[in-house]
Amino acid sequence: MTGTLSTILPLENGDRLSQIEFERRYQAMPHLKKAELIEGVVYMGSPVRVSHGKPHAQIMAWLSTYWIATPGVELADNTTVRLDTDNEPQPDALLRFEVGGQSTISEDGYYQGAPEFIAEIAASSASYDLRDKLNVYRRNGVQEYLVWQVYEQKIDWFRLEAGNYIISNPDSSEIIKSQIFPGLWLTVPPLLGGNLAEVNQVLQQGLATPEHQIFVEQLSHRKN
Repeated sequence: MTGTLSTILPLENGDRLSQIEFERRYQAMPHLKKAELIEGVVYMGSPVRVSHGKPHAQIMAWLSTYWIATPGVELADNTTVRLDTDNEPQPDALLRFEVGGQSTISEDGYYQGAPEFIAEIAASSASYDLRDKLNVYRRNGVQEYLVWQVYEQKIDWFRLEAGNYIISNPDSSEIIKSQIFPGLWLTVPPLLGGNLAEVNQVLQQGLATPEHQIFVEQLSHRKN
C-alpha cells in the first residue's frame, strides 16, 4: 500500500496544490474543519469567533426557513464544492436545485459544479470572499452571491448578469428579492440588528406570494 498517512504532507496556508493533492491532504487531516482551494492556493480557517459564528447561524436560520417551505431546493452548510481544477471552496451556506440545476453530487459525495446561490460570512471588505473567491464564483456561474461583511456591518447580494456581478438593490420597502429563488426575500437592517423575527416576517411574505407557489409546482414537475 502506497501513500500512507505518515507520507502525506499536512495542508498549510498558502500551499499551491492541484485539486487531487489538495483532497488527498485534506482527507488525511480529519481533525481539520475547513480548508479551501482558491485559484490553486490553500486557505485554511482559523478558530471560529462569535463574530463569525453568530451571523452564520442567522443566515442559516433564514435559509433553513426557505428550504423547509420549498421542496426541490437543497440547503447545505459548510460543504465542499468542486468548481474546477483550481477551485474547491467550502461555502458557509449554499442553495441549489436538487434536480435540473447547475450542480450535481459526485459518486464520492461532493458537490460538483456551481450551486445557484452561495452565502459567505466575511471579516471585512478586504477578505478574499470579496476578491479572489468572488471572481471564482462569477467565472463558474454562481447565479447569486451574498456576502456579510461583519466589521463593516454590511451585506452585499450580487446577481450574475451577462457574466458580471451586479449588486441587488432593495426595493422601496427595503427588501431584496432573489431572482433565482422566488420568495427568498431579505430585509437587511433587521438582520444586521439581530431581529430575526422581522427577518422571518418578511420572508413569510415572500413565501406567501403566487410566484413562490408556482416555483414549488415547477420544482415538483422536475422531480417527476
